[in-house]
Amino acid sequence: MKIVLTGGGTAGHFYPLIAIAEEINKIVEEEKLLRPELYYMSVDPFDKKALFDNGIVFARVFSGKARGYFSLLNFLDPFKLGAGILKALFDLYTLYPDVVISKGGYASVPAVFAARLLRIPVIVHESDSVPGRANAWAGKFAARVAVSWPEAYEYFPKEKTACTGQPVRTQLTIPEKHGAHEFLKLAHGMPVLLVLGGSQGARTLNDSILAILPDLVRSFQIVHQTGEKNLDEVLALTSVILRDAPNRNSYKPFGYLSTLAMKMAAGAADLIVSRAGSTIFEIAAWGKPSILIPIRESNGDHQRKNAFNYARRGAAVVVEEKNLKPSVLLSEIKRVLGDEGLRTKMGEAAREFFMPDAARKIAREAIKIALAHG
Repeated sequence: MKIVLTGGGTAGHFYPLIAIAEEINKIVEEEKLLRPELYYMSVDPFDKKALFDNGIVFARVFSGKARGYFSLLNFLDPFKLGAGILKALFDLYTLYPDVVISKGGYASVPAVFAARLLRIPVIVHESDSVPGRANAWAGKFAARVAVSWPEAYEYFPKEKTACTGQPVRTQLTIPEKHGAHEFLKLAHGMPVLLVLGGSQGARTLNDSILAILPDLVRSFQIVHQTGEKNLDEVLALTSVILRDAPNRNSYKPFGYLSTLAMKMAAGAADLIVSRAGSTIFEIAAWGKPSILIPIRESNGDHQRKNAFNYARRGAAVVVEEKNLKPSVLLSEIKRVLGDEGLRTKMGEAAREFFMPDAARKIAREAIKIALAHG
């Protein structure tokens, strides 16, 4: 049994595929099936350790990015995509997998296109309430489509689409409270704000937090994932901003939070401020209240739609970038952290939204199709 995983080169595309791979390996072991050969086909390996830990072989392809703005690279990308499709055709023909699982994104196009030409079944998973272009296209001929949001149903053929929820890695679904304050060097008894800007960080979100940081550290502790490329700049700015602040040690910046650090941060957090991509589902798994700040111009405006669809369930507050004034963000943080009843209701709504067996459902369907195809 051979299974190819493919998706764009972001955490939101990559880690759900890892969650599915984990469940494939578990099911195979539980049911005494032959161990599958797993491959990840994309433009880069993203996280080599995660691939190695799950027995996944990386297969590189090339792909062009569909940009919504002018760039000289737009003229080169069709050639890169063409080369990527040819390489994917050769690689898939050589491997001839039983099924391809796609998370979408520009890096998934070569593998999915090649799979269609070779008549290899494709399973598509869509994380957003409005699908990206790659998945909207692939969903037309995919064998199965899984969606994280009921709102995404209307974009795919109903007879082969199921709302499974979002695959989240098992080790991230349960926050670690025991020892979390000690691990992060936080004091007990003081509320904790966790700020998540995604795997690459979020400059706008960082700037907004820094603008209100002297006010925040008076009453709260802040664990801030800045993005590794932004950490040095943030450290330089906070050394000035918090120079005379009595509680300056209440601010804990991290370029990147490892799986263990993320579990600890989630366990310690009383409120999370985040973008509105796939991180929503981790926040929901943790049962934590959140303030979501969607990217102003995301593909298909998906982050904004995700944020408001989630907020309608009572699990979050949305602050749009156009309204992201320091006073507004500070006011919302203080309002939520100051109301324990509100936080409890938001946390309960978050838990109700999360579907814990998404990765297993997709993995089981992939194995079923693979065995039938083989």
